Amino acid sequence: MNVSRETISRLKEYQRLLELWQKKLNLVSSSSLAMAWERHFVDSYQLLSYLPPGPISLIDLGSGAGFPGLVLAILRPETLFVTLVESDFKKCMFLENVSRETFSPVTILNSRLESLQGIQGDVITARGLAPLSQLLNYAFLVMHEKSIGLFLKGKEFEKEIKDAQKNWEFELEIYPSLTESAGRILKLAHLRKK
Repeated sequence: MNVSRETISRLKEYQRLLELWQKKLNLVSSSSLAMAWERHFVDSYQLLSYLPPGPISLIDLGSGAGFPGLVLAILRPETLFVTLVESDFKKCMFLENVSRETFSPVTILNSRLESLQGIQGDVITARGLAPLSQLLNYAFLVMHEKSIGLFLKGKEFEKEIKDAQKNWEFELEIYPSLTESAGRILKLAHLRKK
């Protein structure tokens, strides 16, 4: 990562808290914890280059342990206004703790995705939340006409795109993942229901 020492320090604190809380709360898969830096932090970091410049709002759907939304908030604190949406109250407590300890102001909504009302973001992110067709149902609720979606997807991305195109129209750019050879970053714009 090409970031300041202070930012690395905040991310390392985040990793320490993840390992501590993982003992009592299932935040990430246990098998990925040993490789958390690459599997979770670098995986989230790679979205940084796809964010528009300037001040923007970002909504991270199904934040869980905060990937990618909280990592992006730490990486770009001055111009990225992040809302983390998570239905599990205990995970929200973890996110609040990391936000406080890393001095990373974010808004945390303890809410089911289906219930989101009254918020919109310039960028919508999600990682490991749902198949793309279902994810777009959630994202559509918080997108405006110029919003983009940045979604980290695994090896089934082509099938997910095909399934989603049955009910949705969108502009799509596909980028390779830096952390998973079969994974892709999907950048969607102009999302419309068919």
